[in-house]
Amino acid sequence: MKRRLAAAALLLVTGCSTGPSLENQGAVTAPPGDSHHLTIGSAGFTESDLLAQMYALLLKQAGYKTSLLTVANRELYEPALESGQIDVVPEYAATFADWLNAKTNGPDAPAVGSPDLTTTMKALRRLATPRGLTVLDPGKAVDQNAFAVARSYAREHHLKTLSDLGASGLKVRLAAGDECVQRPYCEPGLKKTYGIDITAVDPKGVGTTQAKSAVRNGQDQMVLTTTTDATLDGFGLVLLTDDKHLQNADYVVPVVNRSRAGSTGVTKALGQLNDVLTTADLASMNQQVDSWRRLAQDVARTYLKDKGLLK
Repeated sequence: MKRRLAAAALLLVTGCSTGPSLENQGAVTAPPGDSHHLTIGSAGFTESDLLAQMYALLLKQAGYKTSLLTVANRELYEPALESGQIDVVPEYAATFADWLNAKTNGPDAPAVGSPDLTTTMKALRRLATPRGLTVLDPGKAVDQNAFAVARSYAREHHLKTLSDLGASGLKVRLAAGDECVQRPYCEPGLKKTYGIDITAVDPKGVGTTQAKSAVRNGQDQMVLTTTTDATLDGFGLVLLTDDKHLQNADYVVPVVNRSRAGSTGVTKALGQLNDVLTTADLASMNQQVDSWRRLAQDVARTYLKDKGLLK
């Protein structure tokens, strides 16, 4: 396995490609492939590792030999997915749609990801298919940008949703990345969609320890994080519901190389997760790895066994 991974990594670094060019891919009519040895890619962060491990375990149970390859840069792993050096990756619908759109139509192309999952998936599949990629169905799990406040602050001001915060008229200092002042899902969207009075953006990063500590300590009133952040409870924070759907539909979706992993066997094996995996499940598993220092493979295996998906 190590030799295979090393070879794959070398191909990624040198930029070699064995797949058809983009110009030719749109005309490919060969039936979906069913390779018996599949390489599952991970983007190198905890949640991606967990998803890749679950994919590998489910595919192995379905009769496939599997290898895992970590490639932290989408600029590297997406071309490797097109060429068949990587066969399967966990992705996020809206983010991947916008990434493929920029790659296809240029960095200034209007975004195609949206808060509506159906619209997002239609755009994503339209962009993925000419590249020889098949986007499988999303499940219930979503990893979106989200906003959290101190539990005591929410209790004091009767806040459950972002609309509640906007209606309260409270002045809010927001801990987030410095790009928040320009991103439509962040400060501009909070003001326009919810009427929240953002007085300043404290550039402490997205969901960082420093950002969450600032909200816990009362220096800031709200923090930009994600829906699968497993550490919020430890900081005494709670998410406010995005009740007007400001954030894009970043549902977890498996993306496969059609010529190698486009078979019904792969689709059926990975589709089992759709009925069980939730956003809360992902947050819990992230916590077990990040806070409890458990191995991603062990956490993934235990979860699948608990859900009856793994013998």
